[in-house]
Amino acid sequence: MTDTALELGLDTFGDIALGPDGEPLPAAVVIREVLAEGQLADSLGLDFFGVGEHHRPDYAISAPDTLLAGLATTTSRIRLGTSVTVLSSDDPIRVFQRFSTVDALSGGRAEICVGRGSFIESFPLFGLSLDDYEVLFSEKLDLLAKVLQERAFEWSGTVRPPVRTGPVMPPTESGALRTWVGVGGTPASVVRAAQYGFPVVIAIIGGSAAQFAPLADQYRRACAEYGYAGLPVGVHSPGHVAPTDEQAVEEYLPHFIEQMRKLGRERGWAPMTEEAARAQVGPEGAAYCGSPDTVARKIVATCRTLGATRFQFKYSNGRLPHELRMSSIRLFGEEVAPRVRELLAAESGD
Repeated sequence: MTDTALELGLDTFGDIALGPDGEPLPAAVVIREVLAEGQLADSLGLDFFGVGEHHRPDYAISAPDTLLAGLATTTSRIRLGTSVTVLSSDDPIRVFQRFSTVDALSGGRAEICVGRGSFIESFPLFGLSLDDYEVLFSEKLDLLAKVLQERAFEWSGTVRPPVRTGPVMPPTESGALRTWVGVGGTPASVVRAAQYGFPVVIAIIGGSAAQFAPLADQYRRACAEYGYAGLPVGVHSPGHVAPTDEQAVEEYLPHFIEQMRKLGRERGWAPMTEEAARAQVGPEGAAYCGSPDTVARKIVATCRTLGATRFQFKYSNGRLPHELRMSSIRLFGEEVAPRVRELLAAESGD
């Protein structure tokens, strides 16, 4: 990996913070905040802005492609994508149509990252059974791969009616819509992505990056086996940037702990302690929280460890307010990104 190969971007799920009255902000307000955050990221010269799809009251974004269409016409250079599109509960043909439209509006800057998502609310919402969890994703990924070829095709499976059609409209101008697969920690997920020639984004939301090195290596071996050597690997992880390490932790930790305890109650986990939270913001943890130099050094170490060529910084965290998200984005673009490239250049001797 060289400094020029590394892409640096941002991710958000449209986490709903609290307003001045202590009540959750209206989703409409949060969506407009995300629009401003994406516009700021573009003005700072960052490479990517991703929005995730969720269908629960913690997050405002359930139609990421619609929000990205707004960003497509109010930004000029940043690539726009998802983190992730829940393919299991969507229709691959409609996914392509929506994102090829965003691609047209943005002048070729649209991307898709498909996955199964971290939550299951979309399954009952759209009348799907969790008993079909695995087959829904595997068959729909197979159909999406056909659609992305942008030519006539036939497809049949068990989760939707068969398809026999010409190229799906509208086609992209370039003939290629960049599509990633978001993966967690399972070998089967990376092998499946490699089989279709899709790059992967590894979501690291707990533990050290080194724990995922075997997964990244397995992906590269599978890519070589299927004839797709050299595909990129991305990383998605949470964090927060402030002028000093102490300030960053002070601003981030209460929201991180609250969010993790809420998820823990839903999933039967033990409540997160402050000690455990501080371990996550430490050198071996999954959260990239600290001063610009601290965050930059941790990003470089992670990308070296995994051979990653993209890092997606999930800057929205629980109730963290908009003004702190904006300051974190500004520091990420103005100080973290240049520092990362400086460190990589020094390592390569340029």
